Amino acid sequence: MKRSDFIILAAILVATSSLAYYIHFLVFRDPHHIFIFMLGDLAFVFLEVFLVVLIIERILARRGKQAVLKKLNMVAGTFFSEVGNKLLAMLLACFSSNKEICPCLNIDDGWTRADYKKARAFIRDLEDRPVCSNIDLNELKAFLVQKRPFILRLLENPNVLEHERGSDLLWAVFHLAEELEARASLGELPESDLGHLATDIQRVYRLLASEWITYMEHLKSDYPFLFSLIVRIHPFQEHPSPIVT
Repeated sequence: MKRSDFIILAAILVATSSLAYYIHFLVFRDPHHIFIFMLGDLAFVFLEVFLVVLIIERILARRGKQAVLKKLNMVAGTFFSEVGNKLLAMLLACFSSNKEICPCLNIDDGWTRADYKKARAFIRDLEDRPVCSNIDLNELKAFLVQKRPFILRLLENPNVLEHERGSDLLWAVFHLAEELEARASLGELPESDLGHLATDIQRVYRLLASEWITYMEHLKSDYPFLFSLIVRIHPFQEHPSPIVT
């Protein structure tokens, strides 16, 4: 609404209210009654603002946020099933400190909220540079190029675009796929180029592992049967296996 339209509307409403009060005065000749109810209505306005704006609006906003988070968690589940879980395992080999990473991210049934928070802090502060020679870049390239249409479909989801960390992760993975595909050959790359790819891999892994930890915490509380499977097969344990022992 334009400012001029707002002023005109406000003037019309005030004039209409004043006219209604004037007609009331002409009919009943009782200004005392008019001012009593006017003051009562005015006093209730502040309570109404409190109830509508501060209470009801917050409740509705919270419900809307919970609905969006539920949809985002469904998208996250699809992403990790199709791309994320395998990518976590593939990129883990790039890090020379993988023997330190695994114990910190080895999620199990006994993890508490404090454990998940500690794991996210560990990933956030991870300074280890990936070593590209420790991974088959051609295999990584083939996998990401194959999954690129799926990643693009996720990026078209408006709920994902509103979630900053989720969209950052998808763009990071998409960019890594583009970097690998842009090179005709991934053999005998100069150290400077391998360093560039290492930076891209490190960015992907930080975002990927952080979102995986958050997703696992969600599964533990809301979908324990899905949590049970991923706990048995995630790559941060010594012998991952879907077999229940």
